Amino acid sequence: MSTQRASNVLVMQSGGPTPVINRSLVGIVREAASRNEVGGIYGAVHGLEGLLAGNILDFGKQTKQTLDRVANTPAAALGSTRRRLRDEDIKPILDRLKKLDVRYCFIIGGNDSADTGLRLGQAAENAGLELHVLCVPKTIDNDLVETDHSPGYGSAARFVALATMGAGRDAEAMGIAAPITVIEAMGRDAGWLAAAAALARRDERDAPHALGLPEIPINEDRFLTLMENAYRGFGFAVAVVAENAQSEQGRFGGGESPQRVDDFGHPYFQGAGGYLSRLLESRLKVRVRYEHPGTIQRTMAACVSRSDATEAEMVGRAAVRFALDGHTGHMVALVRNSNRPYECTVALAPLERVAGQVKRMPDVYLDVANYQTTPAFTDYAQPLIGPLPRFGRLDTHGGPR
Repeated sequence: MSTQRASNVLVMQSGGPTPVINRSLVGIVREAASRNEVGGIYGAVHGLEGLLAGNILDFGKQTKQTLDRVANTPAAALGSTRRRLRDEDIKPILDRLKKLDVRYCFIIGGNDSADTGLRLGQAAENAGLELHVLCVPKTIDNDLVETDHSPGYGSAARFVALATMGAGRDAEAMGIAAPITVIEAMGRDAGWLAAAAALARRDERDAPHALGLPEIPINEDRFLTLMENAYRGFGFAVAVVAENAQSEQGRFGGGESPQRVDDFGHPYFQGAGGYLSRLLESRLKVRVRYEHPGTIQRTMAACVSRSDATEAEMVGRAAVRFALDGHTGHMVALVRNSNRPYECTVALAPLERVAGQVKRMPDVYLDVANYQTTPAFTDYAQPLIGPLPRFGRLDTHGGPR
């Protein structure tokens, strides 16, 4: 019989939340609780900030009912952080981990969190502290490298697709009163989320009629012409634009100064959707609605994709199994085995290949000439969001005159 003392687990959540991030959290907690090798299970409230301040939650004091509810709750139940790991943070954090007798550390987050995990693991190794650090992928942006897709993307993408379907029918119904809509989707460096709007399109008449993606520099005249042609042909037009889409000359309107810069050095600019809305209104002389759903995209529980929820828990549980098997310095990755039937399994990706990297949409997914996506993107993304409703149209041109 083994006399090895059980070691403790610590979990953090970091970066922008998703509709299913807490599925990963509860997956980690429940998998860890089922293992004899694990003693206490702790959570750092607001990530690195909680570690530094000693704001630590004991999951052993949480009820089953609480965890059941948290698993189905959007946003980060532990509290998130945008704080970057600084050199002066390392000693107090390692001291805190020693005091808590933590041997396994899990960070649920994106590429910035991978940077935190990489640096924390290296610091522990240099200090002679045995610490297994694994990252659990999460981002609605879907821009993590070394994984087929990121938990959180499927549900946010489903929201964007449904919102585009609804906005399209609304603009069509309003006609001359408000025939144009521009929706601005999140996505700091890549267009995966905005591109999901195309999954709602079944024929030429359906929205979106143009996409603005960071991967395709926008020719303003070409973009406006596509929207005008849709408006003249169908009586309405809808565009979905990523917040950081750019023109062929760079930032729309020439603005190069960010509104703010976060702790990781990421600049945040005024959104592209508002600028393009004003251009359309000036050219077409009709009302243009500018929709900026913001954090609703990542908090809409009603839009959670079934596969997304399942996989978010799966990567959390897998992280515990990998850590207990001795792995460290990796992110859990999803590997797609097939589309029909859709099936994904888990693997490991070294953090040094993930940290600070961005996965942009490949050319095979982009219809550059028409500011649309290709069927290859639909094949990739459709299984992640699940089936969409089919809307109908009345034949308004038939019947007596």
